[in-house]
Amino acid sequence: MTRLEAFEKMLADIQKQADLENNKLEELKLERKEKTASYRQLLGNRMLYKMILDKYREYGLLNPSEEKGRL
Repeated sequence: MTRLEAFEKMLADIQKQADLENNKLEELKLERKEKTASYRQLLGNRMLYKMILDKYREYGLLNPSEEKGRL
């Protein structure tokens, strides 16, 4: 795997995990479980993923078409 392929894989994995955890956050919110440890952990993860994806944006490594509906 080349370095570029590794970066692309990392980006895809982060986006996938961010989407999965965002969906789980929504489920917990609908169940009114915003004060649980699970919810708070997912919320912390969401902030981390947002920070990483913001760095990708800053360096022009995200295509606008890939960002639709994302963090």
